[in-house]
Amino acid sequence: MYDVVVVGAGIEGSATAYNLVKNGQKTLLLEQFPLPHSRGSSHGHSRITRVAYGKDDHYAVMMKEGGALWRSLEREAGVSIFLNCGCLAVGQPEFHFMKATVASLSRHGIRHDILTPGDLRSRYPMLALPEDYIGVFDYSGGVLRADRALRAFQTLFVKYGGELRDGEEVKDVIPGNVNTIVTSQGRYSARKVVVTVGPWAPKFLPRLGINIPLKTVLTLVLYWKEKNRGEYSTDRFPTYKNVGDNVEVYALPSLEYPGHVRVCYHNGPETDPDNRDKPDTQWILKRMQGYVRDHMPSLESTPSIVEPCMYTNTPDRQFVLDRHPGHKNIILGVGFSGHGFKLAPVVGKLLCELAMDRTPSYDLSPCRLDRFTTPAPRL
Repeated sequence: MYDVVVVGAGIEGSATAYNLVKNGQKTLLLEQFPLPHSRGSSHGHSRITRVAYGKDDHYAVMMKEGGALWRSLEREAGVSIFLNCGCLAVGQPEFHFMKATVASLSRHGIRHDILTPGDLRSRYPMLALPEDYIGVFDYSGGVLRADRALRAFQTLFVKYGGELRDGEEVKDVIPGNVNTIVTSQGRYSARKVVVTVGPWAPKFLPRLGINIPLKTVLTLVLYWKEKNRGEYSTDRFPTYKNVGDNVEVYALPSLEYPGHVRVCYHNGPETDPDNRDKPDTQWILKRMQGYVRDHMPSLESTPSIVEPCMYTNTPDRQFVLDRHPGHKNIILGVGFSGHGFKLAPVVGKLLCELAMDRTPSYDLSPCRLDRFTTPAPRL
């Protein structure tokens, strides 16, 4: 008998299990693949982190605590996870993403610079941006070392008495006052279950009678070789976002592979996570080759390294953090829409609170499950 079984040991599930065991809960963390693995959404070396969230202000509020929790995890695990190299957003000044970014940073008192087109050319000569682009530099942003973060949560979870079983697929969850979890290797009983199954959510949730419009997409993680070694190093280039009507590109400095810069398109074709290599991704490569050629000319125009990754979108790009409507002892944490990694310490805390029947630390109204079934109010 466990207090809680967490299904899925990606970053959100691992952060949740860590919080549960620190709160005295006898916890089992189950993962279908042998760890570490690269089949889901939490693998890889790095992720962008930032505070500004524009119209989704509830995430900006969470991120103010999230940064402190990442620093706390670093101290607890004795590893470096957060590299504070800043985050640069670029675009036309009237575009809503740029205006919302400035408003969010100002509202939360986050130190930032607004860069004119001339400032951008002077500070970042490696970029070839349109003449009307401005920049917003967020001093609180930077890089999260994703692999270290995931390992830290899992290592501390086990250290504090949690039980981690990998290579064990969950076949079914049978609800009840005590839930039965059926796996490829046996059966477990738990008073509470937390479901954090990442890209498998659209396939797994219907087993629990939950049908919501989730979409798993396949994206390409692309690394481009520097023509001038060191030009995109972390002391010269921050994390980077360019969001516009026809572009949604992000980049990280040369860090993971020596002399290579990660520049990616933040979208991709819908995919089945069990057959993820089938969708056509050539259009992503062509689009990104054009972007790098035009805007980052000091990088080679063909990527040297191509890695797949998946994430699971909700229609409004908001998370689902809620209890099962019919079984309050089953908690759902799904639909992180490609921006949940940096919030994992806060998500883990919130899912722990839901599992322990505590009042959540934040207003979770935007993340409720019933937003997909409740009719929109008449205007």
